[in-house]
Amino acid sequence: MVHLVQVTDPGPQGPVVGLVVSKSVGGAVTRNLVKRRLRALVRDRLTTLPHEYQVVVRALPASATTPYTRLAADLDAALSAARRRVAVPA
Repeated sequence: MVHLVQVTDPGPQGPVVGLVVSKSVGGAVTRNLVKRRLRALVRDRLTTLPHEYQVVVRALPASATTPYTRLAADLDAALSAARRRVAVPA
């Protein structure tokens, strides 16, 4: 389970993605596993992100036991929601 925390429009340096995996996800080994999985998923999607995006992805505690394919679907849904949120004028 992934929750998108923030998307900002920083300028022309390219898409930047930060990961937040807190202790609520599990011990150090579990957190590192979740981080590695999320990094791999984000790496595959980095070219699809608009160049000006800065995104923060927060892993929820359920991420520790979520299958890789479900984690990928959750990330895709979060990124899709972010695109819609940024596209809507405030």
